[in-house]
Amino acid sequence: MTGLKTVILDKISRCEAVVGVIGLGYVGLPLAVEMAEAGYRTIGFDVQRKKVDAVNAGQNYIGDIVGNTLKEVVEEGKLSATSDFGFIRDVDAVLICVPTPLDQYQQPDISYVKNSTESVARRLHRGMLVVLESTTYPGTTEELLKPILESSGLRCGEDFYLAFSPERVDPGNKTYRTKNTPKVVGGVGQEATAVAAALYRNVLSGGVYEVSSPAVAEMEKLLENTYRNINIGLANEMAIICNRMGINVWEVIDAAKTKPYGFQAFYPGPGLGGHCIPLDPFYLTWKAREYDYHTRLIETSGEINTAMPEYVVDRAMKVLNKNRTAMNGARVLVLGVAYKADIDDCRESPALHVLEHLEREGALVSYYDPYIPEVRHKGRIYRGEAALTDELLQSADIAIICTAHAAFDYERIQRLSKEVFDTRNAMRDVKDRSNIELL
Repeated sequence: MTGLKTVILDKISRCEAVVGVIGLGYVGLPLAVEMAEAGYRTIGFDVQRKKVDAVNAGQNYIGDIVGNTLKEVVEEGKLSATSDFGFIRDVDAVLICVPTPLDQYQQPDISYVKNSTESVARRLHRGMLVVLESTTYPGTTEELLKPILESSGLRCGEDFYLAFSPERVDPGNKTYRTKNTPKVVGGVGQEATAVAAALYRNVLSGGVYEVSSPAVAEMEKLLENTYRNINIGLANEMAIICNRMGINVWEVIDAAKTKPYGFQAFYPGPGLGGHCIPLDPFYLTWKAREYDYHTRLIETSGEINTAMPEYVVDRAMKVLNKNRTAMNGARVLVLGVAYKADIDDCRESPALHVLEHLEREGALVSYYDPYIPEVRHKGRIYRGEAALTDELLQSADIAIICTAHAAFDYERIQRLSKEVFDTRNAMRDVKDRSNIELL
């Protein structure tokens, strides 16, 4: 395969390779833009016509793309989008960046990966590089993708290259974006690793770390987010214990993080949200059962984090009880439904589960989020308030802060609200704390 390697490496070094990106979401679109900005002609593939049309019009819908970069690479002819997967036959490298959600039984749903790989297999040609970026369980690249691609009659390691390189996207992060975040690459064979690494090195500035196999890269991604899941679970359990003991957990964490070694601060909250941390550990627990092992620590942290929205509602109920107000019929205002501050992303947001539990208890629920005017959860559409008016704050029996957006005026919220339950320590600088309850 040395001849094929020389050809594709030459194309990569000269920026003559055509790159395809399947899935134009939070991972795929920023990556496609970086590829195009680096000089590669890039084709984005997505089944959603709305996304395809937006890209071709130069309209950005992803916050992590800086300025007018998308518009510029589209106008220069470096980036285009299509729903016609037939154009895969024209690319030299294809990067698969599709969702990998969990099904209703908390088991991996890899149907998007499977369907995308089948689309590639029908257009696979000699010398092509295929890289999976979607988070998944260890073994997916070699156990699922490889056989599908080889159904084309071409052989992995002889006719085409296959690798896994986990996405690392942190929406809203002002320091680390797709461009400057280090990339991990593991290919099926050393040549595949070398080819994939060469492409990423030519595009990204954060550096590339090569590992011995796709399975190592797949497991590495799960370790990253399981580490965060477990430590957030510890912080949430500490919050519950501290509340019962009358201790401020936020002050405890601030004190602990003064230690210059052996401690990293993680913070409690109403639960876990986002596209990785709430989901990825379940991929590992599911795969571990195949090897007759139960991931007890991971599953326990998952139970703690999953129970936090209900705990928040229970605490809010106790705050109302102090004022002789029942949750059933109480006016409850939820502030923020994004899964983290200052973004418009509500995937897996714990605030959605808080809304659900509040309604189950009979509360009259409303929400305000400056970034998210409406949201769908379990088939139900919640429409947010148009503005955070004085009347809205004053009419609520309790305001629950689920997302610490910088756009919120916390002094005003405290002043106008009857009660405030702050699950994020967003009101730490507010002096009058007479009506503030912390998680």
